[in-house]
This record gives sequence, structure tokens and C-alpha cells, in this order.
Amino acid sequence: MFSRRKSGILLHISSLPDSPGIGTLGESAFEFVNWLKAGNQSFWQMLPIGPTGYGDSPYASFSSFAGNPLFVDLNLLAKNGWATEEEIRHPYKIKTTGNVNYPGVIKWKIPLLLEIGGRFAKNPGNAGDAFREFKEANSHWLDDYALFMNIKDFYEKKLANRKNPHGITWFHSWPKPLARKEEEAVEKWRGEHNDEIEAHKAIQFFFRVQWDALKRYANDNGICLIGDIPIFVAPNSADVWANQKEFLLGRSGKPTLVSGVPPDYFSETGQLWGNPLFNWKKMARDDFAWWISRIRQTLTFFDAIRVDHFRGFEAFWAVPSSETTAQNGTWIKAPGEKFFKAVKAQLGDVPIIAEDLGVITDEVTRLRTKFNFPGMKILQFAFNKGEIDQRGYVNPYMPHQFENPNCVAYTGTHDNTTLAAYIDSLSPDELMCIKKYVGTGIKYSGLHNEMIRLLFASIANTVIIPMQDVFGLGEKTRMNAPSTTGGTNWQWRMIQRNFSHKKAEGLARLSYLYGRNL
Repeated sequence: MFSRRKSGILLHISSLPDSPGIGTLGESAFEFVNWLKAGNQSFWQMLPIGPTGYGDSPYASFSSFAGNPLFVDLNLLAKNGWATEEEIRHPYKIKTTGNVNYPGVIKWKIPLLLEIGGRFAKNPGNAGDAFREFKEANSHWLDDYALFMNIKDFYEKKLANRKNPHGITWFHSWPKPLARKEEEAVEKWRGEHNDEIEAHKAIQFFFRVQWDALKRYANDNGICLIGDIPIFVAPNSADVWANQKEFLLGRSGKPTLVSGVPPDYFSETGQLWGNPLFNWKKMARDDFAWWISRIRQTLTFFDAIRVDHFRGFEAFWAVPSSETTAQNGTWIKAPGEKFFKAVKAQLGDVPIIAEDLGVITDEVTRLRTKFNFPGMKILQFAFNKGEIDQRGYVNPYMPHQFENPNCVAYTGTHDNTTLAAYIDSLSPDELMCIKKYVGTGIKYSGLHNEMIRLLFASIANTVIIPMQDVFGLGEKTRMNAPSTTGGTNWQWRMIQRNFSHKKAEGLARLSYLYGRNL
């Protein structure tokens, strides 16, 4: 998939316009496919699509297997006869324009979906056979996910008060038999809450029906979908609760060691992510069954996968859960080669992009090259005046320094500021370096376009441009500022005029000019 010259756009589903509160799998998603086709693009890359939890982050999902209920399009439910036009009318405070309104859309849409889903589960009508087949085919994760979400909902409502209005709870704070997923307690709960559990399954069915329709449409129009697998999973998730032996947890269900990265140039105390770490020894004994299942499920949604923090498959930074920073951790080896051999043996040659950014060792590079995974090149990392010597530019992220076409080049990722904001932040010397590189006659206002042109002209087989950079949008449209919560993280939405025919035509010209239409 990544062996020929192609290009695409990075845009998350949540950022699509014109639906109440958040982007969905509805009309705008299909319109975006049409726009990609008009721009002669081959890829639509997204962030993780699971149900978001802490901080509304796609990288902190309640499940690695489920779809985000907020992406379910209510108009499509009404067209299928599964909801009425009256009940899907959105409150006046939930706008179809502006940034994602997570608190508002969660408060309105989730209870509505549970109501619609509960009604559908009892009487699915003509969709009965499809619903039953969906539940049977996905029972290996769906049963635990629906149960987890129902228990979580119950205790959050029970514990909600003025000090904790959302009643947020972690599974290890549930009654111990439920927290430990003891069979007798779980079966008793299922019997007492079956209707609510089935409602969660129905919502996942709605998501799957809508997703499959979008993926078919994209593929039929020559667009491949690229997904994203975070290497680690959220501590408060169905993944951890239902598979506690797969993680390094204490008796209470709390992690004993957590994830992060050590102190470096960017942070004196490192980054403490807090995800539970995998029990790789146990996983290896059953040939990595949980991981294989996770990747297999992701491949039913996407044509290719970006693996976040690929470095962690060679070795990972383990920090005692009692620590408040990532300073006092240690590197622990991971069974990367054995793991990817198992993936290939069971799933074939999976199209994987390896996120290999940051401080990468020779061992990590050897692991990536052994399995021929393309790494990532970020143009915003290229221009550093301190790295210029008498021989010229030596930064490996400079397009002329790309050592191999087997890479995926980006202007920036969801964790970077936008390209226009990056340009605005540069010192006069750094700005002059870029202008000399792209051409001294380039006007400041057009510099972001010329930097995009650099990547299209590069030897990289694959080029992905964030939608914000296509339109030269500024800092306020940044998707995420790492190591922060709140603010405007994950909230940006495009507007209807971003479906500009002129911009699509410009992308098409670049694609033809630099041979990315093959």
C-alpha cells in the first residue's frame, strides 16, 4: 500500500462540519470523500475512533475495539427508521458550527442513543438478523464492553453530586467482585441489567452499519482509510477490566507500573502518561492473542494502520505507579521481533506506519526496517538553525535528507501546532533558513503552500497533510497540545467552505505534477 507515490489528508471524524456538536459518519463524511477524490488524494487518515474518556482524548478510549457513539449520525438513524425526526432534534445550545462541544453533546446525545438503542434492541424489525449476526461475530469484545459501560454508567450516576457532578469512577473503585470480574457477580449483573447492556450493543451496531457504508463509499472512490492504534490503552477501560491478566496490575486492579518517557530535551521530568503496561511474558504464552484480536478488529475499520509510539515495541519506559513524574523509571525490553512475527504469521503483511518520532535507538530502527514498516518524517522538525553547518542542512527531517522512499512525510501531526502557526513562531534566522530552502522569492503569506509542495516533490512514497495546513489555518485550530488537558484540545472542526473546489484542484495539480496520481 505504501510502495507507490500517493498522498492524503489527516482529518478526524470529530472535525467534520454541519452536524450537532461534533462531526459524525453522516453526510459531511461522504462529502469529504468526494472532496478527496476531486483533489486526487488516495488516503484519509484519522485518529483513534474509540469511545473517548479522560480529557476527551482519542488516545484515552474506553475500548480499543468499539466505535465512538458520538460519531453515530442521528439523521441516518431516522432514515433507517430506527429513530424519529422529532426525538433527534438537537437542543438550541448544541450548535452545528464551531468547535466540538464535548460536555453538551455527551449530556444530550449519549442518553438519547441509549434510549434509541434500548428500543431497537427489543424490536429491531427487519434488521433483526443483521443485529444478531453482529452480536455473534463481535461477542469476543462486545459482551465485555457493553457490560463495562453499563456498570460504569450505573456507578457514575450513583456517585454524582455537587463535588463530583459527573460521578466519574474507575473500575477498581467498584465493589470488589465486579472490579475483579468474578463470574458469579458478573452473571448476576447481566441478569439484572440486560436491557441496558443490550442498548450499548445496539449503539455499536448503529456505528458499524454507518461506518461500513462510509468505508465502502471511500474504497469505491479510490480512497483508503488509515487508522491509528495507540500502543497503550486507558487504565479505566473495558480492555483492562476484561483482560486484567494481560496487564501489570496489583490485586486492586490498579497498575503497579505505568507508561511514560524519560527526561529529555523537551522535559526535565519526562512525560508520565499513566497507562498500565502489558504483561508481555503472559501475552507471549498465548501467541499475543489479545493484540492479534485488536489489530484484526482495527483492520475491519481501516485499510492501513499507524502504530503510535512504535518505540515501545522494542523497549518501554516503566515508572512505578506511586511516582508523580517520569524521572524514576527504567527501560524494559519488549518482545518486538517475536510479536511482529506473530502478527505476520496470523494476519499476513499488515500495512503499518511506524510512529518512530523522538529519541530512537538503533535497535528500534532495526526492528522497523526488518519488517519494512515506513517510518514518519515531520517537516516542522526539519528547520533548526542550530543544526546547520558548513555542509548545509544535516537534519534527517529535511526532504533532501530522506534516506529511503519507504516513509510517510507530514507537515505536522495532531500533536504539532499548525504549519501556519509554526511559521509565525519562527525567529528571523529560522525563517530565512526556510525561505532560502524553498526559494528566496517566496512571499511570507505563501510559505506554508511551498512547504507542502516540498513534501509532494520529495522521494517519500506517502505524503499526508493535516487539513488545517491545506488551508493555512492558525494556532486556534491546533488539534492537541501534548501534556495538557482541557483548553481546546481535540475540539477543532472545519467549516463548510473548507470543502473548497479551488483547494481540491490545487491538491490535484500537485499530485499530478509530482507523480502521486499513479
